[in-house]
Amino acid sequence: MAAGEGATPARATAAKPKARRRSPAERARIAEIFRRFEAGSPHPSTELDYVSPYTLLVSVVLSAQATDKSVNKATEKLFATADTPQKMLDLGEARLIPFISSIGLFRMKAKNVVALSRILVEQYGGEVPLERAALQALPGVGRKTASVVLNELGAEPAIAVDTHVFRVAHRLGLSKGKTPEDVEHDLMAVVPDAGKSRAHHWLILHGRYVCVARKPRCADCVVADLCPSRELFLGA
Repeated sequence: MAAGEGATPARATAAKPKARRRSPAERARIAEIFRRFEAGSPHPSTELDYVSPYTLLVSVVLSAQATDKSVNKATEKLFATADTPQKMLDLGEARLIPFISSIGLFRMKAKNVVALSRILVEQYGGEVPLERAALQALPGVGRKTASVVLNELGAEPAIAVDTHVFRVAHRLGLSKGKTPEDVEHDLMAVVPDAGKSRAHHWLILHGRYVCVARKPRCADCVVADLCPSRELFLGA
């Protein structure tokens, strides 16, 4: 995925920061935020179109620094031609590129998709491994990509932190983390267990359509009264 997903050697060996202690009132506020998210969308899912673990993996790899809409437009035709690792190998990098040329970083992504497809065929019998270490060892797959795949397929409750999740987590006072990894750690500590497998979708969709970057739509926000950042945007 995007640059910066990997940790520096110093950071890789550093202990994770302890989750900050929260008052009963604060814990109740956070629980209510996710209760409302659940009430509005009990079964959220990715907006990427996929029909198998493999097509999901490819779609997520292609979605780095690209919109889901642009990826879906490209993969509609791509997956009609190559929807398995072997078919992708048969297609080859040169013939893959025209399918995804409308997506940013398409040349590097084409290289990674073919390379990861080869590994899946040669090492995993054409199946996508649903273990984090194995996924993150694939070309073009970082922690964020692995988290999306594992969470969407129900293999592991994970919260992938992209720009939307990062922004919403800070505005709602769920995290003060300065890196995606720190925000992920904070979210996993505060999100109620029953919502951990869905929190990524709630937060990303909220950030994509309501709590947008420049002019958040506070009037349409179901948790506006629980948001410590609301006053910053009133009258903006």
